[in-house]
Amino acid sequence: MSTEPQTLSMSEMFTRDLVTPKTFTREAIWLPAMAVQHWNAGQMAIEGKTFTDCLIEGPALMAVMKDTRFESCAMGRTTEVSSLLYRPVSRVKMAGVVGVSNCLFVRCSFAQIGYTGSDELLEQLQAGIRPLTEIAEAPEPRA
Repeated sequence: MSTEPQTLSMSEMFTRDLVTPKTFTREAIWLPAMAVQHWNAGQMAIEGKTFTDCLIEGPALMAVMKDTRFESCAMGRTTEVSSLLYRPVSRVKMAGVVGVSNCLFVRCSFAQIGYTGSDELLEQLQAGIRPLTEIAEAPEPRA
């Protein structure tokens, strides 16, 4: 058994640069690349990460799983909130989605991301996401 520290090749380091960190601040994250790096590292979901003031970009369908929270986020640009939400047909497994579990998103902006998950989650998102038309019509706060 070797006692020397294991070193990663350049290609291994490049393919894991979004897997190891637990926090991301003021970064643009291409969600499909992050998902593939996690899958290549044997992790089927992005788990236990905190994103603060980040831009999360797709195109992607995010499967929002246990203990994932969104605080003061811009969930997407739309005139119809339901266009961002997808109800899964299967209640057992979903293929072709980016699973996100036990993550926290704080003041993040999402671009070209759709969301799927439990009925309860979809109802919460439906109630909490404001469409562009509503945002555009909102009066400016007075000082």
